[in-house]
Amino acid sequence: MTGAELKQLRKDLGEAIGKQLSAADMAKLCSLPSGSGADTVRRWEISGPTGPAGELLRILAMASDSYPILDNFNVFDRFNIPERERPARREEFREKMRDEVRRRLG
Repeated sequence: MTGAELKQLRKDLGEAIGKQLSAADMAKLCSLPSGSGADTVRRWEISGPTGPAGELLRILAMASDSYPILDNFNVFDRFNIPERERPARREEFREKMRDEVRRRLG
């Protein structure tokens, strides 16, 4: 994930949960310390996040309709799920991801 992609993710996640997110909010999502976390996120918005934080943000991005559901989370296109149920199950999954984002923000 690049810095520009992180900036876009902040905007997209904010739209998904109906609240504009700050750098401090993004730091909370990544479980960074409250004092220096926002500064870290601002640096990442230039260079991009690395390591576990980048992976966590890729997962949380699924809360937004702008991002695909990652293959290892996509249990909706399996043969045992009727096609007519798949859209509702995808939306339910995205809503659970939005709830996780809200929970992490406190």
